[in-house]
Amino acid sequence: MPKPNVDTNKQTLISIIAGSTSDKDVYTKTEEVLIKNNIPYDLQIISAHRNPNELDEYIKKCESLVYIAVAGLSAALPGVIASKTDKPVIGVPVSSKLGGLDALLSIVQMPPGVPVASVGIDRGENAALLAIRILNLIT
Repeated sequence: MPKPNVDTNKQTLISIIAGSTSDKDVYTKTEEVLIKNNIPYDLQIISAHRNPNELDEYIKKCESLVYIAVAGLSAALPGVIASKTDKPVIGVPVSSKLGGLDALLSIVQMPPGVPVASVGIDRGENAALLAIRILNLIT
C-alpha cells in the first residue's frame, strides 16, 4: 500500500515504514512534520514478521536516504531494516501492551553492528525532526 511522495517530482528522502495500520496515530505525527517541512517521503505498511519478503524487496529498491521505522510490541522492524541497509534507521516505539516499554527496550538493545537510533515512545514527530537533521548533514 504505497503512499505517494509529497512531491513526486522530487527524490524521496525519507521512508516511513510501519509494522501495522494500528500505528497510524504515531506515523501520522511523522508525516505532519515532513509535510510541514516539504520533505518528500514514502509511507509503507510492512510487517517484519508477516511480510518479510516484501520488506526485503522494498529495502533493496528503496532510494531514500533515511528510514523511520514505527513499531510496537516486539518492535523487530527497526532492527530488521538496519540489518539490511547501511542507511540511518530511526526507531519509533509504539505504546501498546506494556505502555511501549517493551518496544522501546527492543529498539535500543540492538546487537553490535546493527545500529538503530531511537526516539521516545509514540514520538513520531521527533523521528521526523531527527531525520531532517540527518538529511541536513548528508545533503
